Amino acid sequence: RGWDFVSTGRGDVPWEDCFRALNAIGYAGPISIEWEDAGMDRLDGAPDALAIIRKLNAITPPATAFDAAFSSD
Repeated sequence: RGWDFVSTGRGDVPWEDCFRALNAIGYAGPISIEWEDAGMDRLDGAPDALAIIRKLNAITPPATAFDAAFSSD
């Protein structure tokens, strides 16, 4: 194969763009990401990858933030 598996957030996948797109369309389903990184201990790498995904999943779509700023609630 022509690639090495690396921990989430440490490779070429544009994770932030992916999560922004999912949030922009209102996706609220599960996120499943396989973690494989032979160069990193799983006890360090998996929690680090999870923290990155949780941070990205919390991105609020611009329209939602705008609407919330002007809501009457």
